[in-house]
Amino acid sequence: MSRNRVIPGFGLSLGYATLYTSLIVFIPLAALAASGISLGAERFWAVVSHPQAVASYKLSFGASLVAALINLVFGLLVAWVLVRYTFPGKRIADALVDLPFALPTAVAGIALTALYGRNGWFGQYLEGWWGFKVAYAPAGIVVALTFIGLPFVVRTVQPVLEGLERELEEAAASLGANRWQTFRRVLLPALVPALLTGFALSFARAVGEYGSVVFISGNMPYRTEITPLLIYSKLEQYDYAGASALGVTMLVFSFILLLAINALQYWNLRRQGGG
Repeated sequence: MSRNRVIPGFGLSLGYATLYTSLIVFIPLAALAASGISLGAERFWAVVSHPQAVASYKLSFGASLVAALINLVFGLLVAWVLVRYTFPGKRIADALVDLPFALPTAVAGIALTALYGRNGWFGQYLEGWWGFKVAYAPAGIVVALTFIGLPFVVRTVQPVLEGLERELEEAAASLGANRWQTFRRVLLPALVPALLTGFALSFARAVGEYGSVVFISGNMPYRTEITPLLIYSKLEQYDYAGASALGVTMLVFSFILLLAINALQYWNLRRQGGG
């Protein structure tokens, strides 16, 4: 006997889903690839392998990786505090985690520049006392990317933490495990898939970020120029094919890295299932 379905049958649902994703995702990406390939192989390679472009790749992906790793650690800590502890203002703190989602990225960039600039609240001490420059330096890019990526880790890990049974921790403690052993052997394996997902989302968001970075980076070629800014510069010069070539390169790199992260997550799930 066939089961009743709320949504229409597989064929119709698949057709609408395919049409929607094609219009929103696949066709624009295909147009981007076609525009970049129109340069020809030699010209395409010359654009994407230019030293200025290579420097922007290193900065974009390097800063995104560092920011995602920072969020991996402190996002877990924030999620742990929000789930496991009760304190005054907890709901306000929980709501503030989502602020980078709602705040325009340009506003975030201006605020961070005001904080970490030479005369900013934090920058005047970091640069004046310790000589550590944040604004208009690669460190500022990491700060901006960390800011916009934190909610992805927190909101991915938080529901998993809420669903973990306290009895598992109590059982581990009754068997003689200390807090670190309980976290490493009981809690962490259950959190790894969510952590990897949050890391991947944070990294992907950081790679394509523009608004919050453009103000605090200083946009100096070969030093603090990210690839999205270089793409924008080419668009201002009406070099649409060159901008598309850089976009295709970023797309390929991002896809490979996300595929590797998903493969690692799949391997971890298989390992846990086999164990």
